[in-house]
Amino acid sequence: MTTATGPRPRIALIGDHGKSPAHARLDSFRHELDVDTEWVPSETIAGPESLEGFDGIWVVPGSPYENKDGVLSAVRHARENGVPYLGTCGGFQHALIEYARTVVGLTDADDVQYDPEAPTPLIVPLTCCLAGEQAPLLLTAGSRLAAVYDDAEMTTETYHCKYGLNADFVERLADAGVLFSGWDTEGAPRAAEVPGHPFFIGTLFQPELVSGPGNVHPLIKAFAAEVAARAAVAA
Repeated sequence: MTTATGPRPRIALIGDHGKSPAHARLDSFRHELDVDTEWVPSETIAGPESLEGFDGIWVVPGSPYENKDGVLSAVRHARENGVPYLGTCGGFQHALIEYARTVVGLTDADDVQYDPEAPTPLIVPLTCCLAGEQAPLLLTAGSRLAAVYDDAEMTTETYHCKYGLNADFVERLADAGVLFSGWDTEGAPRAAEVPGHPFFIGTLFQPELVSGPGNVHPLIKAFAAEVAARAAVAA
């Protein structure tokens, strides 16, 4: 689609369409965003060249993905090249895997859904399953995520997941530069971002699930706005 001033900004929706309840919700409102969105099946991603022409990358829920390496290459492309990135549920988990492997040096970091015997089990079953649950989210002051909520200290978010970050690696990732910007009331991380990046946020909660026509979650709006701003500068 084009506008009077040229092509509209484009977001790649990376995932395997139909694997998550969030996908139908996303389809119900994505036409309302001031950007174009296109589903990109994980199995079609061969590397950064598969994402040429996209101004933003959103790794949507639905892990384990058909092509884990393709998803990780998309995350790395966004992180290293300043491409706005949103990762929800599986997109949060894979952002942490990519960072652990590439930046921290934990080259065999993995999600136990792919490898139950992973030498470095970074993503593991949650102590308490959050499938279909709402839970309080404590926000880190000064974070990009907190700014989305007008610098509130706490909010409530909706989850549909069973896996999260292994607590044994929280400090290691934080020491390497990850800012954990959302926490549950027990001190477990529920959101993360990369400081200094234009927009790189991953959340275990799924803002898609509380969005719909005429009511888009503020995090999704903020992401789309950043994508549009980046595209305008690049034009």
